[in-house]
Amino acid sequence: MDYSKLQNGSDIRGVALEGIEGQHVNLTEEVCGNIGRGFALWLIQKTGKKEGLRVAVGRDSRLSGETLCTWLCSALVHQGICVTDFGMASTPAMFMSTVTEGHAYDGSIMITASHLPFNRNGFKFFTKDGGLESGDIKAILAYAAGNETTGLPAGSLTQGAFMDTYAAILRQKICDATGEEKPLEGFHIVVDAGNGAGGFYVDKVLQPLGAVTDGSRYLDPDGRFPNHIPNPEDKEAMESITEAVREAGADLGIIFDTDVDRAGAVLSDGSELNRNRIIAMLSAILLREHPGTTIVTDSITSTGLAKFIAEKGGVHHRFKRGYRNVINESIRLNAAGQDSQLAIETSGHGALKENYFLDDGAYLVTKLLIELARGKKEGYRLASLIDTLEEPAESVEFRMNILVEDFKTYGQEVISALKEYVAAQEGWSLAPSNYEGVRVDLDKDHGNGWFLLRLSLHDPLLPLNIESNDIGGAKRIATELAAFIGQYDKLEASKLLAFIH
Repeated sequence: MDYSKLQNGSDIRGVALEGIEGQHVNLTEEVCGNIGRGFALWLIQKTGKKEGLRVAVGRDSRLSGETLCTWLCSALVHQGICVTDFGMASTPAMFMSTVTEGHAYDGSIMITASHLPFNRNGFKFFTKDGGLESGDIKAILAYAAGNETTGLPAGSLTQGAFMDTYAAILRQKICDATGEEKPLEGFHIVVDAGNGAGGFYVDKVLQPLGAVTDGSRYLDPDGRFPNHIPNPEDKEAMESITEAVREAGADLGIIFDTDVDRAGAVLSDGSELNRNRIIAMLSAILLREHPGTTIVTDSITSTGLAKFIAEKGGVHHRFKRGYRNVINESIRLNAAGQDSQLAIETSGHGALKENYFLDDGAYLVTKLLIELARGKKEGYRLASLIDTLEEPAESVEFRMNILVEDFKTYGQEVISALKEYVAAQEGWSLAPSNYEGVRVDLDKDHGNGWFLLRLSLHDPLLPLNIESNDIGGAKRIATELAAFIGQYDKLEASKLLAFIH
């Protein structure tokens, strides 16, 4: 077993169930047990504590979750850890269990694979310092591949609950900000949990604060995900929550991913609040609370968003894709003396300085609800916060596979060559302060927009994003770029070529 292949950035992910051709189970009982042993060894080294270590374990609704939890908890207990099994939980709640008074676990583990298919699963790890980094995961997997044990007598396993505590924290946040006990009275709010772990938000947050939630969908956990993928980036998922808002005549619709670290929303008029739009709205809120703050985003945010943030008096810092990348960059800026209140990806991963820089979909939604209640008092709608956001006329993405084994070297060669190619093209210019791949601005005569070509973080492909402010502009940009892409026969660019013909 090559344990390193289970690493996915700052998470561990693998196949837990048969059922998809060509994907064979690698999260076996032995492997999960070794990962538990590896985390115990890593945590001892991290904390300097040899005895009395306490670890909380939670899981989302995946079919394999309960079994993996049993295996993991057993291994931790065998290594001398005092384990509390929280059962169904959310990823943000698992972190909060390490910093909440009266709990303060030394570490926690969430069993999840986010929005991936039903047969996949994995592990996310936390201490009070936040989610683990890529290097930490590498160390845990190195321990897992070896034979070292803690040598401690057996620990203990108890059943516990934390979601009520976590939900109470969110409720109190809304009450404190509004000064009311029932700040959501008079509002109709619907939730689509996609049969993931987010259903708690209805009966533990919204209803106790007075909201009507009739018309909410797919709140019951079901790891088969029979209705749609729990993913705010998924077209079918967003169509589902939009339909729910329209059918109920709701003031707001909320959608979570499987483990609730991401969220999207739909406004009362049926317009989606995701990608650039949710970043803009949160930026508007935070720039009112923290004038001049820096908003860190991933690399594919729009030109219109950058203009919007600047008009609101903020600084837009476009950085690399990957939620840990944007979070760590925001933390770095703060350490360097530059205030940065928000780190957020277009995927819906968003983390606030006021909330431990935890990427927490439920907390982002909580900020929106506070604003919803405030708007009712002061006579404005949520949608008015982003009235001035200029959105592109067209936006497309192509994912071009790299057909060589050493895909990273080949991809970097393409990107390096493109930087030189740009300088010779009329109407093209390299975007300033670019941290990932090649981002190019094109003038009105050459598509009136931009494109970004970058190397995927983990996969053998080059994603290409194109936006234009003109109808037909994306095709114009793609056509001009195709002349360059056509030089590379190890790039599978058929969808790009089909788009321009």
